[in-house]
Amino acid sequence: MKYLESNKIYLGRSESKMLEIKPGSIALSFWSPPYFVGKNYEKDETYDSWQMMLKKVIENHATVLKPGGFLVINIADILCFKDENIPKVQALNISQQRCAVTREMVIEAKEQNPSFNRYQLAKLLGCSEQTIDRRLNGNNIRGGKYQTQTRVKLVGGNLEKYAYDVGLYLYDRRIWAKDPSWANSRWTSNSYKAVSEFEDLYIFWKPGEYVVDKRKLSKAEWREWGARGIWYIKSVRKNDDHEAKFPFELAERIIKIFSAKGDIVLDPFMGSGTTAIAAIANERKYIGIEKEKKYIELAQKQLNAYAKQIPLFG
Repeated sequence: MKYLESNKIYLGRSESKMLEIKPGSIALSFWSPPYFVGKNYEKDETYDSWQMMLKKVIENHATVLKPGGFLVINIADILCFKDENIPKVQALNISQQRCAVTREMVIEAKEQNPSFNRYQLAKLLGCSEQTIDRRLNGNNIRGGKYQTQTRVKLVGGNLEKYAYDVGLYLYDRRIWAKDPSWANSRWTSNSYKAVSEFEDLYIFWKPGEYVVDKRKLSKAEWREWGARGIWYIKSVRKNDDHEAKFPFELAERIIKIFSAKGDIVLDPFMGSGTTAIAAIANERKYIGIEKEKKYIELAQKQLNAYAKQIPLFG
């Protein structure tokens, strides 16, 4: 069988394309999969199909990773996971109410005037009949109250199980603290929920000897981030050519710590090519897999631009 060559990006789905990678050849796999948050490239996925994809890709690492190799997944919990089982109760946001009439005022008026309908109550209290409805029946009777409610859905537990089932173990975890995503966190205006401003890095290990070489980083790097659990790295400012790019510094830190010069780094969700560039910049090789042809073209364009400044290794 002819295996995939390094320093190339291949078109296909990683569930099957990874089977063409030479077993035991990958020192580090670093990737950020679709998060199941409604991006264009996720439009055909259900939650179950998304989970099956993650499960299969993780299972494939049991074969392609070399003993002592690492798998690092950058992912975030789903902060607005629709759940039909949640009672449809909407928050009463009194700070955004335009009318001073309260629920208590409407109830008192009804008790004093039991024969009044909502139009008469509205005239009595000097408000609209819609306000009477909203105060008695919910904050937004015409909209949000009847929508499917959402909750937080944790994803790390599933990843741990998929890995554990094939002999990969959770070695460490870190947090990438990024910029607050105010534009994507509109719920903060109508709830007590926090703005989205961090993602998780789950680090899995395939049993086998690995080398700890503190010389890979300077003393300052080890002190400032190498041995720290929270990494403060700004988000990519411009996502006009790809919807979900992660910063070069994030990929570079992972590659510096969990691989050595000459190693092959895999990214089964190559996207815009950041992992490949970080690998080349640090004298590693890479294998990329991407299911969208347009993103392979984008990644190759990025690699070509980088190559004009510094020759590619290997």
